[in-house]
Amino acid sequence: MRIVGILVAVWLVIGLLAGLQRHYYSGAVSCAKAGTVAATIAAGPLNYVGANPTIQCHVPQPSK
Repeated sequence: MRIVGILVAVWLVIGLLAGLQRHYYSGAVSCAKAGTVAATIAAGPLNYVGANPTIQCHVPQPSK
């Protein structure tokens, strides 16, 4: 069970590094950017074999 925890931690660290290389951690935060960062981290090493996860969100504007 310990090896599974180590593998998950390494997977997520690789995802963090992929986001860092793509400059996702600078600038303003939006719904779409936060979702893309989370998807990139979750994809982990898949980022280096061609995965480029992106998220689009549309937040409704309040009515007047």
